[in-house]
Amino acid sequence: MTGQPAQSNGEIAVIVLAAGAGTRMKSKTPKILHEIGGRSLVGHALHGAAALNPDHLVAVVSHERERVIAAIDEIADGLGRPVTIAVQDQPLGTGDAARAGMTGLPDDFAGTVLVTVADAPLLDGETLSALVAEHLRVDNGAAAAVTLTSFIADDPTGYGRIVRAGGPGLDIAASDVLAITEHKDATESERAITEVNAGIYAFSADMLRTGLASLSTDNVQGEYYITDLVGIARDAGRPVHALTVADPNVVAGCNDRAQLADLGAELNRRIVRRHMLAGVTVVDPATTWIDVDVQLGQDVRIEPGTQLHGRTVVADDAVVGPDTSLTDVVIGEGAQVIRTHGGGAEIGAGATVGPFAFLRPGTVLGEAGKIGTFVETKNAQIGAGTKVPHLTYVGDAEIGEKTNIGASSVFVNYDGVNKHKTVIGSHCRTGSDNMFVAPLTIGDGVYTGAGTVLRDDVPAGALAVSAGPQRNIEGWVVAKRPGTPAAEAARDAEQNK
Repeated sequence: MTGQPAQSNGEIAVIVLAAGAGTRMKSKTPKILHEIGGRSLVGHALHGAAALNPDHLVAVVSHERERVIAAIDEIADGLGRPVTIAVQDQPLGTGDAARAGMTGLPDDFAGTVLVTVADAPLLDGETLSALVAEHLRVDNGAAAAVTLTSFIADDPTGYGRIVRAGGPGLDIAASDVLAITEHKDATESERAITEVNAGIYAFSADMLRTGLASLSTDNVQGEYYITDLVGIARDAGRPVHALTVADPNVVAGCNDRAQLADLGAELNRRIVRRHMLAGVTVVDPATTWIDVDVQLGQDVRIEPGTQLHGRTVVADDAVVGPDTSLTDVVIGEGAQVIRTHGGGAEIGAGATVGPFAFLRPGTVLGEAGKIGTFVETKNAQIGAGTKVPHLTYVGDAEIGEKTNIGASSVFVNYDGVNKHKTVIGSHCRTGSDNMFVAPLTIGDGVYTGAGTVLRDDVPAGALAVSAGPQRNIEGWVVAKRPGTPAAEAARDAEQNK
């Protein structure tokens, strides 16, 4: 390769290398499908790449490809854009993976090709945009053939070293990149270099095609190294640029569970900070976990020990926590959710939930409603202003507005084979310890007595009771439980009349 580089036509392609086995995770789950912040590692990679709005987005897969492809297809649906799948048949190194990725691009593609990794979850569109800008920067009349990303490592062990003209110690901005030397192939002096390769690159398409064809396996690992393309470009007289990132976390990779946890904590710290800067009060950021797709309104207050997962949405002025875990829950303006576990539920504006409530999927609580202490709900529509204060199970039910459900009530929805529905009208007052045996319909304005077992429909405005007359058997305790504290207390009470 000689002469001036071909000019980019402005198109951008991104190839995400997602083929590794990730053996150090010691998991039945492929490494890139492990999650932090409510999103898989490959999900973070594809979202970061998609932020560039590239003309082509390719994912290279190999290990457990069917499972990985299914996950990528789901991510692509969420992104609303196609992700082309390229298969690396055998794990022959990063260079071979990039070669497989190029098969996902048109043969005549002549733009900029970014090659990124699937296990750097904090890599964002802003960093990738900076990489493209550096790659397209014209220096001495020529744009770069290769642009790599680097960072300064406290401990460079295991990383490829950035070898610059003049050797280590020179100002990075003032010295040219000559090569990347893998740790296992590095000399003693090269291992002293602390500027290391982040494994994320921009290439001119012509350089990448020609360079990949020139790779060899003449190295300790016996693999095709994508890093060798730097030396190939230099040998051809082509410029090599570097984008040195100030924050190593942005390009940090994940190889084991410990690194996964560290990156998860760093991602969460950034998410929590972003929400606080947008007007959310987080009382204790250290014990608050918020997934990437969670939406929080202004003046929301998050109490300690709260976890918000999935696509949870919290409207303005709501209070969540303490000690609350919610997944895919929608919370209305000014609502309060205290010491609650829930998923797939909707909570109306001004409503209150908890403490110690369990909201299962299909729960919809109306405006100014209440789900109280030790209440479990599932597939239940509870109307505006209706209260289910305590010690109750509401399953497969529809309750109207401004009804009160008495304590210790159970919606008996399961007959051992099928689930059935209970419908209760508006402005009802049901007694404590009621059993609503579905299928059942109770009209508006109904009252029920304490301890009532309801098996038949109740018309509007009726009082429903099922218990017989109360009987008192006097003297039973003294006669049947002689010598007990209860019997002694009863005898004393009789004598003191």
